[in-house]
Amino acid sequence: MQPIALSRFRLFVLAWTTLLLALPALATPADVVAPAPLVGSVGPAGGTTTGPAAPPWAKALQRELERVAAHSTAAFGVQVRDLDTGQSFSFHGDERWYLASSIKVPVAIAVLRGVERGDYTLDTALTLRATDYVDGAGPAKNQPVGAALSVRWLLEQMIVYSDNTASDMLIDLVGLREINALVQSAVPGGFERITHLADVRRQAYSQFTPQALHLSGRDFIALQQQRTEADVKATLARLLRLPPDTLRPVSLNEAYETYYASGLNSARLDAYAELLAQLVEGRLLEPRQTAYLLAVMERVKTGTHRIKAGLPTGARFAHKTGTQRARTCDSGLVTVQRLPKDKRIIVVACTRGELSTARSDRTLRQVGVALCQSGLLSDGKPHEPPCQTVPSRAAPLAAGTAGPAGHAGPSGADAGVDDEP
Repeated sequence: MQPIALSRFRLFVLAWTTLLLALPALATPADVVAPAPLVGSVGPAGGTTTGPAAPPWAKALQRELERVAAHSTAAFGVQVRDLDTGQSFSFHGDERWYLASSIKVPVAIAVLRGVERGDYTLDTALTLRATDYVDGAGPAKNQPVGAALSVRWLLEQMIVYSDNTASDMLIDLVGLREINALVQSAVPGGFERITHLADVRRQAYSQFTPQALHLSGRDFIALQQQRTEADVKATLARLLRLPPDTLRPVSLNEAYETYYASGLNSARLDAYAELLAQLVEGRLLEPRQTAYLLAVMERVKTGTHRIKAGLPTGARFAHKTGTQRARTCDSGLVTVQRLPKDKRIIVVACTRGELSTARSDRTLRQVGVALCQSGLLSDGKPHEPPCQTVPSRAAPLAAGTAGPAGHAGPSGADAGVDDEP
């Protein structure tokens, strides 16, 4: 190589070396700061994958959930977040799932934001109107028209007993626009549109006839009392003053599945987990209201055979359940007393495709057991504290089989507290 050419070559190499060394300095902070790791995720085929850097608890949890999935009659998704490390685990958690009454947590947050703004207080009384009645669990539907019900009482019935009448009264208080704006601001794109609880029924029954969009809350209570699908359709026709043969020839299962496909009242589980994390960490409410809502969620009486039943003795669970035809959920904050500070875990889980609430409950209970066995709750020591076990067979179907009208069955020990939708 000639001297001039060699000199030019050296200058070329030097220039490129200088440029490459400078590139990291030109990067923005967003380019160089890695996001919180998602240690488990949904693979292309719908299964779960775990990265090589995943902690042992994530790998153990994946194994346990895969084992549960292999024997469960319900499809399910799970999202877990360790609030101490920020690590997350997802088992179909980036898919859209129907939330059922889990939407009542963002409703409660919106209500408490109104308290913080001074729009009303928890002691403000709302008057029960004839149009407010909705079927489902809880005592509000048994109150007379004109009853004065405080915001506090309504909020606690909505969360603790999953009262739909209380829920819709509070939704009217704050407005659907406020509730939907809240979730979109907290988790952009993570939630689909939230509606009144009564509109869930209207949308489902409208698959039989568009006239069902005019059903009243009292109508839904009458429909809930029917024991067979034929009785439901006959009652629907009578309430709407239609000839029975004018109803579309679809089953209740088909009607509800069509409604679910609309995406209303649905969300990704990772989005719901993010909302709960923001709540727990005080990013959505002031400390006083945050503590109040979490305390109410610890008093929940629904879903006693779900995740809570699989957690170790002594674990606290501030949660909210959801139940509707072939759909169940259980989500919240698990707290285990540890030194020097308590272990706090967000867990969100939903099922679909199983009409038996008892079988779906069993699957969610196994999620709680799997969480315990993973070692996440015990600093990497599986079975410490001792984990629960799950009976080899589900409870009798009468304890929670989905009823003909799309609600949880009215018979059995849990009938009085099972939440719908």
